[in-house]
Amino acid sequence: MSKKHPAAVIVMGVSGAGKSSIGERLAARLGCEFAEGDRLHPAANVEKMAKGIPLTDEDRWPWLDLIGKELAQCIEKGEDIVVSCSSLKRVYRDRMRKAAGGRLRFVFLKGTPELLEVRMGERTGHFMPLSLLQTQLATLESPEGEEGVVTVDIDATLDEIVEAAYQGLKKHPV
Repeated sequence: MSKKHPAAVIVMGVSGAGKSSIGERLAARLGCEFAEGDRLHPAANVEKMAKGIPLTDEDRWPWLDLIGKELAQCIEKGEDIVVSCSSLKRVYRDRMRKAAGGRLRFVFLKGTPELLEVRMGERTGHFMPLSLLQTQLATLESPEGEEGVVTVDIDATLDEIVEAAYQGLKKHPV
């Protein structure tokens, strides 16, 4: 990513894909800020998910707008940024692309339901229960084939996933 033309990357996928871990490491590799998208969720969303209740589009719009605002502010300041955000639907991704002025790329962390279940089961201290994984998988509209999307298989080590994401982004500049 170039300081001459600031850009933003969203590390996306369903819960358990590794968005935060990969996002932090990718941001370090790119030498830019990392923002944890989950921290921008309104308290009502976190409470709802913690109870095992899936979010609706109406629940997600304010959260996505906050992420879009964060993206836009960094780009306005001439800074690159990596943000973690599930970005499950095309309409969500398009909304954030618009907020970022078109200077947005996505790293889609793709894994099998079985692998995602294992990873979610190994997590501690996260508000998202395993019971919502199937709902997220059903909601996911795969971004594969969309412009500016790099797909990375998560059946690898963290270092391998970050390297694949980094190389993919290099091949698809904004």
